[in-house]
Amino acid sequence: MSRRTYKSVSLGEVIGPVTYPINRAMLVSYANASGDQNPIHQDEDFAISVGLPGVIAHGMFTMATAARALTDFAGDPGAIVEYGTRFTKPVLVPAMVDVELEVSGVVAEKLPDHQVRIDLQVTCDGIKVMGLTRAIVSLA
Repeated sequence: MSRRTYKSVSLGEVIGPVTYPINRAMLVSYANASGDQNPIHQDEDFAISVGLPGVIAHGMFTMATAARALTDFAGDPGAIVEYGTRFTKPVLVPAMVDVELEVSGVVAEKLPDHQVRIDLQVTCDGIKVMGLTRAIVSLA
C-alpha cells in the first residue's frame, strides 16, 4: 500500500470512525507475544480481587489497536513519527464477548516536511478510554 500524498490531506479532514473488536483471545495472544502475563489481563477472579471490575485489556494493546486508524489513513505503519496518549479508563473485556474500540480523528495541524498532527478520540462501548491522543504522521 502506498502512502497518501501530503497535498491530498486537508486541515480538519476526518478519520473514521472505525471500530476494532477486542476479545479475551486477543488479550492472551498479546500477552504471549509481549511477555506481559499480568493476570489482570486474563484472570477474572484475580482482576476483581485487586479492585478492577473484571479483565482489562493491556494499555499498550489498546494503544496499538487505536493506532491502526493512523496506519490505515497513512497507508504505512512506518509513517507514524510520534504517538502518545493518556489512559483515562480501562477497556473492560468480558468473557465470551467482543467489545468494540471506536477510533475517530481529525487532521489538526499541518507541519513541515510533509507531516501532520492527528488528534484521535478513542472510546470503548461509548466510554472514553484514551485522552490527549495525538500522533505526528509523515505523508511524504
